[in-house]
Amino acid sequence: MDTLTHALSGALLARATAGRDDPPASLPRRVAAGFFAGAAPDLDFVAGFFGPLTYLLTHRGVTHSIPMLPLWAVLLAWVLAKLLRHPGGWRALYGVCALGIAIHIAGDLITSFGTMIFAPVSDWRAGIGTTFIIDLWFTGIILAGLLASAIWRRARIPAVAACLLLAGYVGFQAVLKERAEQFGQAYAATQGRNAVVTVQPRPVSPFNWAVFVSDDESHQQAHINLVRTVPRVAAPEDGFVARLDAHYQPLSMARWETRSRYGDDARTQAVARDAWESTALAFFRWFAVLPAFDGLSPDGACVWFRDLRFATPGRAQVPFPYGACREGGGGPWRAYQRLADGGRNPL
Repeated sequence: MDTLTHALSGALLARATAGRDDPPASLPRRVAAGFFAGAAPDLDFVAGFFGPLTYLLTHRGVTHSIPMLPLWAVLLAWVLAKLLRHPGGWRALYGVCALGIAIHIAGDLITSFGTMIFAPVSDWRAGIGTTFIIDLWFTGIILAGLLASAIWRRARIPAVAACLLLAGYVGFQAVLKERAEQFGQAYAATQGRNAVVTVQPRPVSPFNWAVFVSDDESHQQAHINLVRTVPRVAAPEDGFVARLDAHYQPLSMARWETRSRYGDDARTQAVARDAWESTALAFFRWFAVLPAFDGLSPDGACVWFRDLRFATPGRAQVPFPYGACREGGGGPWRAYQRLADGGRNPL
């Protein structure tokens, strides 16, 4: 989830869990604490100042960890008690800070990026993958709950109702995910392939999904809308959101495209496999769920890969464009980030 949505979800949960007997004057401090606690785990963005590889290895790590949550809640409660001048001190804010961090972790867990919920004990990345990282419906439910809570200030019911609706919405997305998986499995059966079916949520609508049928050599992918019966064609006057949405086709008109893991010819595949299996790209093998070949430099010195989880139609740049390069055709592979201008940045 984006950081603003995290913060708003923390504020909503803080309001929903406020005690009936809490003095009215304490409520703004509680909601403010929930807002900041909901956003706090994303302070790990500072890792980006130390380079893209450090960010990739640490983002959604120890600040998003369930074992570390009690410690972060204490530290955050102490800081916020000072900033908000809470008369009850850090103990009065500990619970709401713990809830804010917890709902942040939950909000990231339902996306497909992967969250190291057991860091630093384990670097396993959990991701349920029901919800796109920026979901306007999800954020809208939170905003509606906060707005209703501002109108009916003395009642918890609007915030509680919004939390329940939010949980129901994610449950609905889980049902849609299962439907998308069934569509992919049916297609795989028609191909007679020993393949793994993966689905990824996509933007604009909870009915938009990317379906992948993958084996050791390639991925077949289709961008579908689960309820659309006729294709949507983007008009020149359509806005950005409508243009994004137009890429998702009815199930009966799904267009399957093939993306190779290592390239299309024997020479390219040999070089790409060597690069992919090198120590230099161990970090990307750990991170990528749907790795695909993304090009060979003209001199053959660099092999580029992408993770198809993040390849969204209508978006020119794909996040996390990494690869490996070697000098002289026989030296050791070194990891690089591929830049938008065609250059490369050593990691």
